[in-house]
Amino acid sequence: MMRRGYWVLVLLLIGCGKQNHNPKPKGFNRIELAPAEYQMLADSFPFQMEYSTQAIILKDSSWIAERYWFDMYYEKLGANIQVTYKPVNNDRSKLEEYLSDSYRLTSEHRVKAYAIDESVITLKNGIKATVMELSGEVPTQFQFHVTDSSKHFLRCALYFKTATQNDSLRPVINYVKMDMLHMLNTLTWDQ
Repeated sequence: MMRRGYWVLVLLLIGCGKQNHNPKPKGFNRIELAPAEYQMLADSFPFQMEYSTQAIILKDSSWIAERYWFDMYYEKLGANIQVTYKPVNNDRSKLEEYLSDSYRLTSEHRVKAYAIDESVITLKNGIKATVMELSGEVPTQFQFHVTDSSKHFLRCALYFKTATQNDSLRPVINYVKMDMLHMLNTLTWDQ
């Protein structure tokens, strides 16, 4: 009887050796990014710009949507650029309201953002735009607004419909960010 107990103990000790049985870390899908190609936005808008051929234009279906609000949806990447245009009509108070709304919408992400970098850039077309890059686990990582100060106001914000952490999305964020900067550099206002 004692021998059997001895062998059971020996087998347990050998079987429970110092092997590491940790689970494998979660893997991430390989993201294939197509070469950048652009097309012109339909001329039914009060502005023109080139946008990615990887994106499709979807009418904004929210209950507050206005006539020239739409989404540029990157189906393969799960990315969405919300585009909102508002006419200024030489009304300084409207322009101030639109700018205030843009800053308010950005600041709502301060809860999860650990940095919001804002800069004013002059584009190739001479237009000045305010660009905001948000760091942290925020739903929008890049956005901008641009205006001619008298007739037009345009705001665009990048969103993802995923819970994936932003460090995993970094290649896609940078890819769409470059598309958004291309949109800005090709922007023209209708007169």
